[in-house]
Amino acid sequence: MITSDSNGVSLLEPMTTEQFLALPDDGIERDLIRGQIKEWDRSMSRRGRRHTRTEARLATLLSNWNALQPMPRGEVLSGEAAFWVSHDPDSTVGIDLAYISAEVAAANSDDVFCIDGIPTLTIEVLSPSDTQERITDKIREYLDAGVPLIWIVEPVFKTVTVYKPEHKPQLFNEDHELLGDPHLSGLRIAVADIFRR
Repeated sequence: MITSDSNGVSLLEPMTTEQFLALPDDGIERDLIRGQIKEWDRSMSRRGRRHTRTEARLATLLSNWNALQPMPRGEVLSGEAAFWVSHDPDSTVGIDLAYISAEVAAANSDDVFCIDGIPTLTIEVLSPSDTQERITDKIREYLDAGVPLIWIVEPVFKTVTVYKPEHKPQLFNEDHELLGDPHLSGLRIAVADIFRR
């Protein structure tokens, strides 16, 4: 019976974030969900023009709002930023776009690869290669970890589904506006602005 892989990681016990981050870069994208690896072929998850334009637009809109906030400010992070969102068992995920509070930013040095803490806002921009299972796993993990605000952005149909703990999901289209209150005071983003070219 095999009890460990070629890296000496036990197959019987949940993997830790430290073990997860020590895995070689072998062309496979991975998340660690409750101590279990979820993986997919990186070649299947390339981000196209629509995805990257949408992510860049959202990053700009969030950064513009953030620049108007009093010091100390939080930070906007993009590009599959790595987050350690829960411990024992560990969950470590890459997030397309996230906003972290000034407190979480101060608790993590600029040199860390993986942010240890809960983002105030997580945004996932859907790609054609995203599976329902992967997105559902991430949403559940974010909600269980206590992320207050989750936006799942669908660039093809130009919609945003908003998830919050203890609330039903809400679907917004280009006729609507996204609000950040009470966690992101004064944040107002017209959905149409996210998809404007």
